[in-house]
Order: sequence, then C-alpha cells, then structure tokens
Amino acid sequence: MRVSTILGLATVAAAAALLELLVASGVLPAYIFVRPSAMLFSIVGLFREEALLERLLVTLGATLLSAAMAVVSGVSLGWALYRCRLLDEVFGTWIAALAAAPLILLYPLFLVVFGRGEPTIIAMAYVASLVAMTLKTRDGLAGVRSVLRAVGASFRVTPAQLFWRIELPAAAPAIFTGIRLALIFALINVIGIEFMINDGGIGGLIADLADRYEVPSMYAAILFVVLASVAFFWATERAERWFNPA
Repeated sequence: MRVSTILGLATVAAAAALLELLVASGVLPAYIFVRPSAMLFSIVGLFREEALLERLLVTLGATLLSAAMAVVSGVSLGWALYRCRLLDEVFGTWIAALAAAPLILLYPLFLVVFGRGEPTIIAMAYVASLVAMTLKTRDGLAGVRSVLRAVGASFRVTPAQLFWRIELPAAAPAIFTGIRLALIFALINVIGIEFMINDGGIGGLIADLADRYEVPSMYAAILFVVLASVAFFWATERAERWFNPA
C-alpha cells in the first residue's frame, strides 16, 4: 500500500474519531450530527429494512445505461466535430459551454417531457455525460501526431483504415478518460435527480429518509453513497489502466 493511501486513510480515520468524540461529548448537537459508529450500524439496518442493495442496483443500472448511450453518441459526435472544421466552429464552443453550465436547471423541462420517473433520471444523466465524452473524443483525435497519419498515407490506407488502425488507437487514452468522466458524471446526476424527484435508487432513499427525519439512517445512506462512489471511481480507474496500460 502506498504512503499516500495510508495517509489518506489515516486522515479519514482521525476525522471520524474527532467527530465521534465531539458528538458523544455533546459539543455538537446529536439531533443534527450523527456519530460515525452509529452511521456504520445504520448501514446494516438499511440493507435489512430499506432494500439498500436493490436500490444500489437501480442506481447503477441507470448510471451504466445513460453512460453507455453517451459513449456511443459522444464518440460519433466527437469524430464529426474533428472531421468537419465548420461543424466544430459552429457547435464546438456551445458544447464546451455546456460543460460549465448548470444542467440541473433543465430539470423542469425534462420533467415535463419525460415525466416523473426513470426516463427523466436517465435522460439528464445522459446529457451531462455526453458533453464530456464528446469533448474528450474530439480532443483525442485532434491530438494524434501528424507523423502517424503520414505513415498511414505512405501505405495508402483508406480513410476508414486510417481511423480504425491509426487515429482511434492513438486517441484511446483521451477516449478512455472520457468514458471514465461519463460514468462519474452519470452517477452524480443519477443520484442527484433521484433525490430531487424522491424516486428510484439510493438518491430516492436519502430523500425518503430525510422526509421521515430518520437522521442516523439518512447519514448512513449518504455515507454509503460516498463509499460506493469511491469504489466506483477506483473500479473505473483500474479498468482504464487494464484496457490502456500505456
């Protein structure tokens, strides 16, 4: 285990111990803050009483579906922006602006179009993921070294062969980064929209627990989301390294 990992875990453990001490001694009000030990015990109860595992599978299913759609359409759109300079000049800036725009403000529009349920969750997560996937694909293809294309031209490859055998493998690191970002953005938006509409997986569970004012269980669900997000990020990072060792 690396030193940075050990220091990070030690910092988290020290912060949890401090919070436990402050809540137990009454310095922090118990009706607002919850001891970390109580959160951990509540997670066990969530699995037994609130179907936490099933909720997690619902959230992951929506995340993977929206991210998969974003990857397929984002690679195609990124390639189109790369191949057509006029298309990139017209729409590239607008797509880049969407990356910094608060897309959550479009929630009422999606709610009217798709209704209150899973389609709205998937659609909003898809839009958020599509922007990252498109930009990383375009930048990856634009960053392919000209010498590689010159080698392809010397062998008189067709445009399709140039893309599949030279440009796509050379742009793979950027594309894999885009896939990882798409998955992360999809997960964040899925949980956020589930919380807003109080429906679906883990986000809906957190909203339901908050409405019932079950504070320990609510914090336990939030802690579980954080732990699941860390594990999800680690898994996507390992998958990227496995697919692209370089």
